[in-house]
Amino acid sequence: MKIALYLSIGLLLAAFIVIQFGFLGGVRPSDLGVSGARLKPPSPTPNSVSSQAALYPDHPQRQYADIKPLPLKNGDAASSMAALAAVLQAMPNMTVVERKPDYIHAEAQTRWLKFVDDLEFWANPALGVIDVRSASRLGRKDLGANRKRIEAIRSAYLAQP
Repeated sequence: MKIALYLSIGLLLAAFIVIQFGFLGGVRPSDLGVSGARLKPPSPTPNSVSSQAALYPDHPQRQYADIKPLPLKNGDAASSMAALAAVLQAMPNMTVVERKPDYIHAEAQTRWLKFVDDLEFWANPALGVIDVRSASRLGRKDLGANRKRIEAIRSAYLAQP
């Protein structure tokens, strides 16, 4: 009985250590960014959101992934992207990985299990908006986490002067 208890505790401790060292973080996708005025398509499973989901009408997760883009502040992409970068940098467990005048790639890490989600923002000059995409690296479902995060970012961004 004691051996089983010690074994169980040891396994739980080992799992905790493995998780804390980021083994559930996944691998950063190599195909992020803007190509042909498009961000990467939504994930094929319900674990992403994209303001460009309508560009993929036959995509199996088009309706699940659909989310509104962010508006530009005063029609100015540069100041809008700077305001957005400030919002992202102020968020806990968020790291801005790449920042260009018209594009931001950030990573959000969950607190306990250390899952990583990739967030992309692109100042779309043709539409005058900031297109968004947020996707989980691992897992088939995100239980709405990416949508909630983007909406929290939207609220903080819109609250800025």
